[in-house]
Amino acid sequence: MYYHLILTDDCNLCCTYCRGKAFTVDPPELPEIAVDEDLPVDLDIDLADLYRFLAEDPEAVLTFYGGEPLLAADLVREIVRDAPVSALILHTNGTLLDRLEPATANRFDTILVSIDGPEGLTDAHRGEGTFGRVMRNLHHLLEGGFAGEVIARMTVTEDTDIVEAVRYLTENDRFPFSAVHWQMDANFWNDYSSRDYAAWAEESYNPGIRSLVEFWVETMRERGRVLRWYPFMDPMEDMLLSRPSMLRCGCGHANYSIMTDGHISPCPIMVGMKDYYAGHIATADPLRLPVTDIGGACTECALLDFCGGRCLYSNITNPWPEEGRRIVCGTVKNLYSALSAALPEIRALIRDGKIQMEDFVHRKYNSCEIIP
Repeated sequence: MYYHLILTDDCNLCCTYCRGKAFTVDPPELPEIAVDEDLPVDLDIDLADLYRFLAEDPEAVLTFYGGEPLLAADLVREIVRDAPVSALILHTNGTLLDRLEPATANRFDTILVSIDGPEGLTDAHRGEGTFGRVMRNLHHLLEGGFAGEVIARMTVTEDTDIVEAVRYLTENDRFPFSAVHWQMDANFWNDYSSRDYAAWAEESYNPGIRSLVEFWVETMRERGRVLRWYPFMDPMEDMLLSRPSMLRCGCGHANYSIMTDGHISPCPIMVGMKDYYAGHIATADPLRLPVTDIGGACTECALLDFCGGRCLYSNITNPWPEEGRRIVCGTVKNLYSALSAALPEIRALIRDGKIQMEDFVHRKYNSCEIIP
């Protein structure tokens, strides 16, 4: 099982689509959901309870999450040293990676770094100088001997050219990313009426996804390489194996989140949503946590086995009107259509030995949402 551990709700950045929106956009109304308004900002648990909980799962994987978890670098260092887990993952904005010495950093199996593409785009959303600082820290990370996977984790919004941004992070040799993932800023805040999302999705994002899939397959054909683009790689592996998927991020069935007070949530974004808590680390059995199923319109969708439901939080809170939800689902249908069209050629490339089925193998539930 995978567990996000929220070390702090604090962050040293104020990104436009994250904390920046907290000052301008109302959060979704949760009239029928009990919410704990008194969660501590910083992790406030007995670490012995955490270690006992994790030790009961022989394949426990722990993901450090926030806020920005490296604001609590000393705590990261302690837990990395002592936690009884099979692997460690770090989800960070990258600006504080220099707080970790190689002996700690190199214990991580995967590090996801938030970055949005080219320098101008990244700095416009994350703050001036952020891109340069992240790049310096990543190069120091590699110089210190880090050999795990470094995933560029993009947030995509209306000023993103998805083709330019993904290829920029992939093709420039000076960037240390071994994989790319992207997630749309969509159906999360009460902001649909103030957005031009529908036009962007139709005119820019959906055509861009089709173009990227074509380039992805072209790279397999001409270079024998499967680019590690998670929104393509994870679904394609299942399509090749004719294997249906539950919620692809794993939330609520294979991936749970430990709140700052020790309560267990099905998703790291469902902070304080008490009605969905799966227990507490002091008493819960990690191998018998309740499953939180996707509900609503997703249950009747023909693409449920492909998509898995996209986002548990959005499925529960419904921050966008039905019109907006349908447009978001349209982007999933576009992704499915593009990958389905590529499937026969990819099968042929595997059959002909140009690429291998093993090229699609990856760590599941590694904090990538998978479906953008």
